[in-house]
Amino acid sequence: MLDDQKTPHRSASLFSSSKLTATAASGVPSRGLFMIELVFALLITRIPYLSVPFKWLESYFHELSHGIATILSSGIVSHIQLFPNGAGFCFSQGGSPLLIGFAGYFGAACWGYLIYLLATWPKGIRVSFALLGALVVLSGLLWGRDLLTLAILAVLTIILLLPLKLSKNNMLTQFLRIIGLMIMLNALASPTVLLGLGQGDAVMLAERSWIPAWIWVGLWLLTSACALYLTWRRVDNAANR
Repeated sequence: MLDDQKTPHRSASLFSSSKLTATAASGVPSRGLFMIELVFALLITRIPYLSVPFKWLESYFHELSHGIATILSSGIVSHIQLFPNGAGFCFSQGGSPLLIGFAGYFGAACWGYLIYLLATWPKGIRVSFALLGALVVLSGLLWGRDLLTLAILAVLTIILLLPLKLSKNNMLTQFLRIIGLMIMLNALASPTVLLGLGQGDAVMLAERSWIPAWIWVGLWLLTSACALYLTWRRVDNAANR
């Protein structure tokens, strides 16, 4: 009877151990670790000075999304411009104004989610960092014109390439997950600044479409919220396996 009672306990322990091993191998954090990383990412985005480089990341992917939308709609990108306060511009000719205008905040949220997905691929984590760093470098070569923008892009390149010196993949995956979360959180907060302003993407879209600016802002907020929800669903589904 004593042996029969101990056997289920042993099986449960082995099952829990194998489950933890599988979770670590997949790069998907536990529910608890996800919440810790989310709170940590939120705190960093609220700390003056420390949050600045990560705001640049969101701004970069925002302007990059404008650029991609311009090219996809048969337009031409002249250059991008980034500023220390997190603002930015994408100068282009032609293309679809509605697609280009909407792509900025929408694209930033999607990039954040994509980066989070890359962080759940431990075997390719170094390739992911290298590709993201190469993307920033390529953007600078193609669309960087002024010294300030090039300096900001150089800092972003360092942020993405310097972690490659770390020897442990689990530290890399965690850092990339937090970067993805910060980009999504910044993409969620940034559109709210447009409310009440007489300029910005939302106003431009309202003038072009006759759809009120607050609706465009609402769509961007919904996109960012959905991106964060999808990251949680990925974590939750992995925990239930």
